[in-house]
Amino acid sequence: MVLASASPRRWDLLIASGFEVEVVPADIEELAGGLPPRDLVMANADLKAMDVASRLRSGLVLGADTVVVLEGEVLGKPRDLPHAVEMLSLLSGRIHEVLTGVSLVCGRSMTRCRFVESTRVHFRLLDAATIEAYFQEVDPLDKAGAYAAQEDRGRLIKRIEGSLENVIGLPVERVITAIESYFTDHSAR
Repeated sequence: MVLASASPRRWDLLIASGFEVEVVPADIEELAGGLPPRDLVMANADLKAMDVASRLRSGLVLGADTVVVLEGEVLGKPRDLPHAVEMLSLLSGRIHEVLTGVSLVCGRSMTRCRFVESTRVHFRLLDAATIEAYFQEVDPLDKAGAYAAQEDRGRLIKRIEGSLENVIGLPVERVITAIESYFTDHSAR
């Protein structure tokens, strides 16, 4: 499988699931707004996958995009630390949705399978000291919503409804199902 992303979290999830993964980051400008959240993550995943698939002539390419959505508003990656504090303060004590758009493209035929996975995340009430302590251990700047589920250890997240892997950045179980359903060449795994 060719991962059209430099995300170490996505790479880790795929490797842990038994995939052989080549990383070829997409060379695109991600869309930042102007679309409903589900359409936005799907468009960005498609842009990434199609960019890389058009440059390779074979292989299964996976493009993905993950955002945090709170009451219809997309929270992407924070600009800086104060913006990260603002994001966690907004999420404090509330339920939000994590959306990941996934686009799988077979480089030879350009056959494509695409979907959006949704997970609901319940956050604990967070005070300023908790947020500050969290940022002492976790760099929020490359993470949608300014947090990392895989490094949480119960500090921020109270409960998850759906796929934890989706919150980390890639719903691998659904990716495997899509590959088995849409592509006959299982040599990518």
